[in-house]
Amino acid sequence: METQEQRVTVGEAIRFASAKLGAQDIPNSNVEAELMLSHLLLVPRTILFLKSGVPLDPPYESVLMEFIERRTRREPLQHILGTVSFCGIELTVNEDALIPRPETELLAEMAWTYLDSVAKAAPRVLDYGTGTGCLAIAIATNRPSASLHALDRSPKALALAQRNACELDLSERIQFHEGDGFDALPEAMEFELIVSNPPYIPSAEIRELQPEVRDYDPRLALDGGRDGLDFYRRLAERATGHLSQHGTLMCEFGDGQEKELELTFANERWMSFEVIEDMNRRPRFMSVRKS
Repeated sequence: METQEQRVTVGEAIRFASAKLGAQDIPNSNVEAELMLSHLLLVPRTILFLKSGVPLDPPYESVLMEFIERRTRREPLQHILGTVSFCGIELTVNEDALIPRPETELLAEMAWTYLDSVAKAAPRVLDYGTGTGCLAIAIATNRPSASLHALDRSPKALALAQRNACELDLSERIQFHEGDGFDALPEAMEFELIVSNPPYIPSAEIRELQPEVRDYDPRLALDGGRDGLDFYRRLAERATGHLSQHGTLMCEFGDGQEKELELTFANERWMSFEVIEDMNRRPRFMSVRKS
């Protein structure tokens, strides 16, 4: 990028990075280029245009080239930058847990809004399959009175969630449990709300996912079994034993799974199966109450 006579400017670096990413058919290449420069220069993306004519120091140029190379190999931008914003909270991300998606922010908002209707002064909430800890952390941040518990079967994911909680001074607010499902919890522990974004991709469809997901998100966080519903069956069967009277379960699910899920929970005698749409008007979340 740089000539001996003149260093490349911030604006030129953005255009160069955008062109390189676009040539590899990476969507939103200009936005991603700006996010790379924003991260490198430690300035908000909206301020970059004010710096468009400022020369880019050679060390930054070298790191930017590394970023571009990694991204053209379809490594997720979030892994390259090491962070993602979730409900306005900056979280550390890596290959140990699923990168939180924007649509899951709506599930977090549903959860903390629901807690306003719970009469208990310090309602207990379980984040089942916490991953990065995004749901537990967002709920704890927005409802300080809630008592949060976070569960995951992956030791690496749980360590990442604990790291995020520590970095946000929430370690005292969230209890972490390692294990495969409800067996990791004390037998008598009950919750007013269980919230989950479990694996819901059918096993055979994982190979068809975008390389950013297929090759970099842990399979453990994607694979929902033959039809994608293995974890929902487990929740339908066992979650009632860990919900207080009138307790609620809220989950995210995949495209076209709502009818089978409604039948699954009806067979286990759950009540009031409600489907909520995402920002694209697609059925994406469910809310059910203990019978």
